[in-house]
Amino acid sequence: MQEEVESRTVNLAISTTKLTARSIVAAVRSYLRLRAESKPIGKQSVKDLIGQDQGATSIDIARTDLRGFKNIARKYGIDYAIRKDRSVDPPKYLVFFKSRDTDAMTAAFNEYSQKVMRKEERPSILQQLKDIKALVAALPGKVKVRDKQREQMR
Repeated sequence: MQEEVESRTVNLAISTTKLTARSIVAAVRSYLRLRAESKPIGKQSVKDLIGQDQGATSIDIARTDLRGFKNIARKYGIDYAIRKDRSVDPPKYLVFFKSRDTDAMTAAFNEYSQKVMRKEERPSILQQLKDIKALVAALPGKVKVRDKQREQMR
């Protein structure tokens, strides 16, 4: 949360002889103009991504692994945009991406595909738990015999 607040904070330094509202407005305008000219990096809208000078490519990703793709894309500096395709049931997620360096993009997708393959190879913990429960239920349990007899002594 603290990082999010810090990333939204802007320090504006103005060098002027007389501080007026007009000079403050001019400084803010120049800052906003500079910010609009800079290209966004990382997650952005599809319109912004396609509006850049390079071509964009897309792939389908399952909803469960969006976070894994975001982390790898951020690591390699890939620009990407995520769009939900609701025409299909269950909905698919299209990821549009582009990178200035094709080697970075290749390395990112190699790492992502290896991560997905390792995840598929791992056995399911829930399935293992069900198997163990079935084995325990099949074991013969300890049967308590309650043949206590009471006699009256006089």
